Amino acid sequence: MADPTGFLKHERQEPKKKSYEERLSSWGEVYADVAPDERNEQVRTQASRCMDCGIPFCHSGGSGCPLGNLIPEWNDLVRRGDWAAASDRLHATNNFPEFTGKLCPAPCEAGCVLSISPLSGGPVAIKRVEETIAAQSWEAGYVQPQPAEVSSGRKVAVVGSGPAGLAAAQQLTRAGHEVTVFERDDRLGGLLRYGIPEFKMEKKVLDRRLAQLRKEGTKFVTGCEVGVDLTVEDLRAQYDAVVLAVGALRGRDDRTTPGRSLHGIHLAMEHLVPANKFVEGDGPSPVDANGKHVVIIGGGDTGADSYGTATRQGALSVTQLDQYPTPPQTRDDERSPWPTWPYILRTYPAHEEAGERKFAVAVKRFVDDGDGHVKAVELQEVRVRKDPETGRREVIPVTEEVETLPADLVLLAIGFEGVEEMPLLEGLDLTLTRRGTLSCGADWQTETPGVFVCGDAHRGASLVVWAIAEGRSVAAAVDTFLTGDSDLPAPVHPTALPLAVV
Repeated sequence: MADPTGFLKHERQEPKKKSYEERLSSWGEVYADVAPDERNEQVRTQASRCMDCGIPFCHSGGSGCPLGNLIPEWNDLVRRGDWAAASDRLHATNNFPEFTGKLCPAPCEAGCVLSISPLSGGPVAIKRVEETIAAQSWEAGYVQPQPAEVSSGRKVAVVGSGPAGLAAAQQLTRAGHEVTVFERDDRLGGLLRYGIPEFKMEKKVLDRRLAQLRKEGTKFVTGCEVGVDLTVEDLRAQYDAVVLAVGALRGRDDRTTPGRSLHGIHLAMEHLVPANKFVEGDGPSPVDANGKHVVIIGGGDTGADSYGTATRQGALSVTQLDQYPTPPQTRDDERSPWPTWPYILRTYPAHEEAGERKFAVAVKRFVDDGDGHVKAVELQEVRVRKDPETGRREVIPVTEEVETLPADLVLLAIGFEGVEEMPLLEGLDLTLTRRGTLSCGADWQTETPGVFVCGDAHRGASLVVWAIAEGRSVAAAVDTFLTGDSDLPAPVHPTALPLAVV
């Protein structure tokens, strides 16, 4: 196993980024290009920081990776330079490690034993190791199509081509079923395509993996909204099972703030989707930050994505607002003890490039320019509390003072409310839960026989690693439904939740 004193010999190091000027002048990924040999040697050193832990919490489904990635194993294989074996162990649990290596916030690192104390120098750079294994796998030709040797004669429809749908489709295709993925957009990938900006993951990474799925036998149909372009009756008649991986794309809005109806105020996805289409070559975006003062409401991942997109579009200024106080720089052991996901200040590469963030503030009103367009926002300092009687979250102003910020474009990145209303659900006689999701039994099957659900549609907006884990698990359930048994792995149960302090 790995050197148990490696973390004492080597510091944690992040990959080098491009200069701010270079990042803001292109849509490419923010990290600098490094020769493969140099990159691999750097990562071998980082992998050597992995200890021979008695209990590796990093690949625990509750406190670390829900996929059950065999992290200590492939860390040691990388340390020894056995990239082929590391690729085998990584792909044994993860269909798309390049997606998670680039996009996952790495709960595995939060669960690393070296995260217990900052004196350790920080957790093992698991995410960096994972991404490098994936990159080396493609460069060395380790990734090859794995078509099924025997056909089951059964047909499965997967609705949605995000990470959950793609994982389910690949697993079921490899199990011998005839799988067709339906996507209502003009291109495949779901949020991987149109929600994630190019500077976080270049779409050639997605296209490369889609090519593998096609060679394995998975079929794809784009520009098809199931329930409209393909009726539910035809769907059920043509396929033996249906997997719903439709995501949770209904954006949360706030219509109570005065001035919300002004022009120039949009949900964040109304900004991100056309921006990604622009990068794909589809022409100018109708929601462009060029030459504008941009205010982003919401402090999470989607807000950071809009932040980096706005700066690359040429915004005059970008300000991101968060209702909560500035998080601490280090873990608060009472609020989020190891190995739970720590509540700390998270700075994305986009925040380093330009603009600013404001904490503990909320918009009092949006200011009209006299022609029905927003020109500014009025801010107040606030605190957030939970009503002791109702349990509801309340945002309370703590001062009467108002700060005015110029704002020609306002983007609401305040979360998602669940699955969008669609004819498909009505046709399948499915109703949404109070959380806006689709429920299922222990076998991932909805209340409609033969119809399964996975990913954000089941869990609510979550992490890419959970989407892939649910896609793999639902594939095992569908395989069992169709054949009576399955050898496919099922890393998570439908009721699985990450470890948290309640």
